[in-house]
Amino acid sequence: MSPHPVTAPVQCMLIVGTRPEAVKLAPVVRAMALSPLFAPVVVATGQHREMLHQMLWLFESRIHTQLDVMRDGQDLSTLTAKLIGSLGEVMREQRPQLVVVQGDTTSALAGALAAFYEHIPVAHVEAGLRSGELDSPFPEELNRRLVGRLACWHFAPTRGAAANLLAEGVPAGEVTTTGNTVVDNLLWVLGEGTGQSLFTSERPRILVTLHRRESQGGTMRAMGQAIRRLADRRDVEIVVPLHKSAAVREALLPELSGRPHITIAEPLGYRDFCATLAACDLVLTDSGGIQEEAPGLGKPVLVLRRHTERPEAVEAGAAWLVGTEPEAIITATVRLLDDRALYAQMSAAGNPFGDGQAAGRILGRLAKDFSMDATPCRDASPARQ
Repeated sequence: MSPHPVTAPVQCMLIVGTRPEAVKLAPVVRAMALSPLFAPVVVATGQHREMLHQMLWLFESRIHTQLDVMRDGQDLSTLTAKLIGSLGEVMREQRPQLVVVQGDTTSALAGALAAFYEHIPVAHVEAGLRSGELDSPFPEELNRRLVGRLACWHFAPTRGAAANLLAEGVPAGEVTTTGNTVVDNLLWVLGEGTGQSLFTSERPRILVTLHRRESQGGTMRAMGQAIRRLADRRDVEIVVPLHKSAAVREALLPELSGRPHITIAEPLGYRDFCATLAACDLVLTDSGGIQEEAPGLGKPVLVLRRHTERPEAVEAGAAWLVGTEPEAIITATVRLLDDRALYAQMSAAGNPFGDGQAAGRILGRLAKDFSMDATPCRDASPARQ
């Protein structure tokens, strides 16, 4: 099949519902907006309404639709049903030629499933991450596996993620290794130089973020106690941007509020978060995205989870998988603070998640396939023709 020029821009609908999705899809949206081959529209589901609202500037006013599906105390099954119905309606109205989803959120799963029902091909950004445990993280591990069954393009951030997809039977022609778009966005924002760090001292600076659903309750309270004990050293400065989740606040605030050497902040805008990350010396986190961002800035990461779907940072020596037990957290943190040679080794490990050019690789593959009228899974999925 020989290439032919695309006579009209490809109508692309990109689904975002959470702050990480906004961070990781913004470089794709900006690149598409600069290309004559694509016409991007962004649908914001509002899954994390307040936190997502902080991030909409990343899209430079390209939000087409904002849904209002969140309700207090809403369970996952209700949210998923609302999202599928609402997104399906938007897709029927707009009839995009391509739907792009990112990662492993409920918005990503609902967007991919609604697109499948409407016979619209799906591109999955950050495909192929696997923890090996279906309920860890919950429900993200299942979400990303299901999106992997629905997508036509699988944009894997690393060779390891691509290998996971191939091992599951995804055809090699559908998989492209791109790097992670979070690195694109981090470098772009730091290049602007407009953020403000929350750190104020010259003591070793520790950035802490906790939010994972599977750790909420007693496990997270115990992690809060570990952080409080680290602050008792009095030779560190700890900054904790606090997730909006009521369960996270109920677990952490009693342990951390009003403690010397601990600054608790509302969720940071992305500019300020990037500046705070760049200014810290060490990161304690259960976030997936920070595991990808911090190594590129030479910041060692202690992953406060039992499993990680991003083993590349651990394998590279830029991160340790510490777990959630307080004694393990304290031991690992103290070891890094006190062993300068070990700290320097982790800082110099480098970032296995990309070079800041992931969005360009994604657009390159999509442009090639649309110019050749060659949707990868077309032959395998007659309903999408």
